[in-house]
Amino acid sequence: MTKPLTLGLAGLGTVGVGVVKLLQQNADLYAARTGRRVELRAVTARSKDKDRGVDLSGYDWEDDAVSLAKRDDIDVFVEVMGGSEGAAKDATLAALASGKDVVSANKALLALHGQQIAQMADDAGRSIRYEAAVAGGIPVIKSLAEGLAGNRMTRVMGVMNGTCNYILTRMESAGLSYDEVFAEADQLGYLEADPTLDVGGIDAGHKLALLVALAFGTQVDFDGVELEGIQQITARDIHHAADLGYRIKLLGVAQMTDAGLEQRMSPCLVPAASPLGQLEGGTNMCVLEGDAVQQVVLRGPGAGEGPTASAVLGDILDLARGIRIPAFGVPAAQLKAAPSVKSAVAAPYYLRLELRDEPGALARMAQVLAEHGISIDRMRQREHSESPATVLIVTHAVQRSALDAALADLPQTGVLGDTPLAIRIEKV
Repeated sequence: MTKPLTLGLAGLGTVGVGVVKLLQQNADLYAARTGRRVELRAVTARSKDKDRGVDLSGYDWEDDAVSLAKRDDIDVFVEVMGGSEGAAKDATLAALASGKDVVSANKALLALHGQQIAQMADDAGRSIRYEAAVAGGIPVIKSLAEGLAGNRMTRVMGVMNGTCNYILTRMESAGLSYDEVFAEADQLGYLEADPTLDVGGIDAGHKLALLVALAFGTQVDFDGVELEGIQQITARDIHHAADLGYRIKLLGVAQMTDAGLEQRMSPCLVPAASPLGQLEGGTNMCVLEGDAVQQVVLRGPGAGEGPTASAVLGDILDLARGIRIPAFGVPAAQLKAAPSVKSAVAAPYYLRLELRDEPGALARMAQVLAEHGISIDRMRQREHSESPATVLIVTHAVQRSALDAALADLPQTGVLGDTPLAIRIEKV
């Protein structure tokens, strides 16, 4: 019989335990699908004695991840510890150096060190697989690397942080403030230990950087991702957007332009009737656009024990079948370092302005916008009983640089009652 594919698993949190459960429950199924047994040989985690609700007695225990990665009796090192530095990075590099393939769920590690790891895997004749690092159970990495390999990709978009989508949709459905829903999400255990990773767009930005490298054949460039979180979004913005036919999402968007690579993770307005606009709760969605396929929409659970473990097992079974693909679609040495550009593609914007209720205020505001070449598509003044008055504007397509210049000049008019808010409207 064909030699089993043997595994070492580093990390026994939610995802690691999910991987162990699937390996125990579906061993015969995996053997039938790959033509060989898939066997877990050894594990490691921070605590050996913790009760994790799964039987680990049949596996060797290693006290540290690097020792596990170097074991002679494992073929694949499975890293689900997390963290961009320290043990996760050291063990991943040690595994590749000792001739192991690697399956990782570690978005931060790959977003910051992806080029180095991909090059090392190529040099060692090994594979680094990372389906679980992006969008949980959605097979978006496999879709880009395999199913859409015949396309020249033109744009990738996605809602890739379920916590942010939960907060925004909960604010809308319950009429609660950001602070109220943030506290609720924290109580439910939805937030990272450092919440800014979620609400600041960093977690989702890591994921976008990986998709971009794979989609456009570029070196991973997380530093080139323009990040803006959801902290400034209010319940009234969500309500105003709905009145205009939109919903607000923390949306990752990337496209290659004549000037360079644009990567953004920021709040955007999307049409309420679009697939992204209809996305609720903690669900993720990835939208992939190519020259031949036009548009593919992938929707599913973005986190959790089962969905993320499913993605890990998908990578493991591909290795058991002998499927090997460069980490980012082409050999690492061929990946381009694309010039990074900020908001290079013009778009319409939603503006919320608080104007003093005095004669000529609207005219002075409109004059500043006009001086910067910004034309108004729609404008609405909310009913008010006192100053300042809320004015909502949807602009025609404009470069963000021109809009920022106009917003910088508006305070000089003396008509503003508060800091303006500008949110991009994304065509989907």
